[in-house]
Amino acid sequence: MKTFALTSLLFLATICNINAQEAEEAPVSYLGKTITLDSTITSLYGAISGEKGVERDWKLFKYLFKNEARLIPAYKDGVKGIYDTNYLSVEDYINTTNDWILQNGYIKKEIHRVTQSYGNITHAFITFEAFRSEQDETPFLRGIDSIELLFDGQRWWVVNLYWTLETEGTPIPEDYLPKP
Repeated sequence: MKTFALTSLLFLATICNINAQEAEEAPVSYLGKTITLDSTITSLYGAISGEKGVERDWKLFKYLFKNEARLIPAYKDGVKGIYDTNYLSVEDYINTTNDWILQNGYIKKEIHRVTQSYGNITHAFITFEAFRSEQDETPFLRGIDSIELLFDGQRWWVVNLYWTLETEGTPIPEDYLPKP
């Protein structure tokens, strides 16, 4: 029993230390970016958005996510014809997308949101459009993000970001589009 208690205390101390280190490394300018649910989601989309050739704020992007958070694209496997997922760490996502968004431009805009909350957890179901440039009038893609968030009493954290893109066969339902 003593071993279990000691192990539990060490585990909790490690977690607290990791989160304290993250907070210490964050620039002061990031502190207000996670105070509200809206500011957290705005910061998430803002960190990855930008014109072609503009470096993204990957430090802010990392700051938004809990340790061990996952980014999970859902897609249709062209060979098997079935839907599947890919599980990425925050670092994996940065490493697999950075070059593409720098070469092509990527500006992600929220157009509709449905949220549900209980206690300190919230689920945000967000319809988005993506553009290559702020000057573009028509998005080159649309999709839905399913974002799980945690409020720890001081700030919001992204726990998981799970998404799929709209296709010809799976248009975004009217319920998840802006109302006229």
